Amino acid sequence: MPLSPTDRSPGEEGAAASPVEIRAGVPLLEPPGWAVAQRSLFDLLDHGWRRFARDFTGPDGRLNYTGRLTTRDGADDFYEVFFNWPQLYLLGGADDLLAAGGKHWEGVTAQLTELGMLRDGYERGYDWFHQGESLLLLYFLCMAEPDRWSERALRFADLYVDPANGNYDPAHRIITRPHNGADPGRTGLSDGDVYPWLQKEADTYGYPLEWLPDAAEGPYPLSADPRLGEQMRERMGVGDTAVNLAAAGLVLNAWVLSGEQRYRDWIVDYVGAWRERTEANGGLIPDNVGPDGVVGSLLEGRWYGGHYGWSWPHGWHSVGHAACVAALAAAVATGEDDYLSMVATSLDDLLTRAEVMPFGASDSSLRSKWVAELGPDTDAPTLHLPFRHNDSGWFDYNPVTLPVPVALWHHTASDADRARIEGLRAADDLDWSTLRPFRAKEESGHEKAWFAFLAGDDPGYPERILAAAQAQVRHRLRRMDRYRGLEVDEADIHVWQQCNPVVTEALVQLTWGGPQVLYNGGLQQARLRYHDARARRAGLPPDVAALVTSIDPGATTVELVNLSPEADRTVVVQAGALAEHTIASVRYTTCADESWIGDLYDYGHSEPVVGEAETACGEAFLTVRLPASTRIRLTLRLELRTRTPSYRSPFDAPADGSQADPQA
Repeated sequence: MPLSPTDRSPGEEGAAASPVEIRAGVPLLEPPGWAVAQRSLFDLLDHGWRRFARDFTGPDGRLNYTGRLTTRDGADDFYEVFFNWPQLYLLGGADDLLAAGGKHWEGVTAQLTELGMLRDGYERGYDWFHQGESLLLLYFLCMAEPDRWSERALRFADLYVDPANGNYDPAHRIITRPHNGADPGRTGLSDGDVYPWLQKEADTYGYPLEWLPDAAEGPYPLSADPRLGEQMRERMGVGDTAVNLAAAGLVLNAWVLSGEQRYRDWIVDYVGAWRERTEANGGLIPDNVGPDGVVGSLLEGRWYGGHYGWSWPHGWHSVGHAACVAALAAAVATGEDDYLSMVATSLDDLLTRAEVMPFGASDSSLRSKWVAELGPDTDAPTLHLPFRHNDSGWFDYNPVTLPVPVALWHHTASDADRARIEGLRAADDLDWSTLRPFRAKEESGHEKAWFAFLAGDDPGYPERILAAAQAQVRHRLRRMDRYRGLEVDEADIHVWQQCNPVVTEALVQLTWGGPQVLYNGGLQQARLRYHDARARRAGLPPDVAALVTSIDPGATTVELVNLSPEADRTVVVQAGALAEHTIASVRYTTCADESWIGDLYDYGHSEPVVGEAETACGEAFLTVRLPASTRIRLTLRLELRTRTPSYRSPFDAPADGSQADPQA
């Protein structure tokens, strides 16, 4: 039954964050394996980040690096190391982890400023494939501590929203150049005469502008090829490119923080322009727009061939993810899911070109990624999509990846978006329940197995993904032992990412019921989040584990377990990553009959009689009280996107000092 104030146990602390409260009553006799494993992972992660901070960073939070950075590349690699540290705090990591994440952001920012990479704390000018990676750390800091980070987050967004900063042309609705940021004087794609393209990269990804013939007296070495110099500056170094769409994540973050209309208007204007270009291109998003606002005007009419576009170097891996970040930003800011069409139609176009083949027979340029993810199945037939397109047609076939289709489905919960994923599974010869212990750069990659679990086909997934996460943390700890004393060269700055022991994908899926954040600049998606009512902070309380087994809005199901044999815990359940949903009602398990305990001389106990109750809610927050050694299953009926997205906390007090209103 819902609680009245007189129902609360003596000593329970923490102001109620929601007028609707329920109490767990089902006894926890045999803790489920997933719950024990989940809390064990939290403990191991706490050990891991502390060791990394001790061994790889200085007193002010900067990374142990004494070298120079000789190209425009590298700033992202310093920030990426810590991207999921505040995310772990939001999940329920240690109290001091949030302060540590902020210290590392400040320390790295000072370090990169000294290295000449930043201006006023922001990237001087680089592509958004990398800028989006850099900014994930800031986005999670904003979600966890909006008051502290709001000023700089809005200032960064204004670099794009305010045309006076030189990054946005409102007349043509374009970001003005592929390398953009805080320094309007940074033009082109490199600081030298020729783009610094190495032979190894050329062998892997090919060449930009490969349709241009060799200049007279060619062929030239890479260090002097005019196609990588003057031609690249003139044809690819100005105008807009599809990967710039990831900037919409920065502006959405500012809108969530401030609610200011100008941020929403910019998203509508810019993302809307790309949606129109996609429709004009037959539903396939183009990758370049000239300074005149015309697709292909610098590439002799080609809709492909832009910087970090369809032809070079990554194709769908960069274009699709940036477009999805932007489309979701527009849908969140406006409530209009039609913006997602430019991603859906592009993806569906690729699906018409899918082929089943062994990965070993493909022409993939991302081989190292798939060797780890496929393991012994590299020679088994699986569904491949073409990631790239040039004058010769579609090429660079890679196994189907799910971050984009899962992000679409998670947002819309539509039958069509779910059917797309089910169709991919049906067409794939591989078993989606297969789970391999790897940690990709994006800290994702297990979406297929997660989908199989949500479909009801793999009940053992929670314990297996938690075990895989443990394996990756322990692997990273050993890697840290090996490289802690390394004098890092510029070429080896990725070693920090490879040693970062914080892994969050499993916790995001199991506790929040969401996919890992889109790595090139997205904001977090989640069906549910949690707050510790006693500590008045985000995240699961100590001893509490959560498992989301369904993300159907009509029946989002989560089990909460308090493993503590002594301490009561109180959890505030939040609907949506940004409190954007409404919990219309909740059905929950009960156990009012304590006869299962037995009489004074009984040596055993009987099975507790578990019933169900239901109550209306009508809010974004629900308070759940968990006495020691209890569990409860909640089935929530959610009304999606009925509230303005916000980083507000359920404990925030209104300015007039009256009682906090979680709906405010």
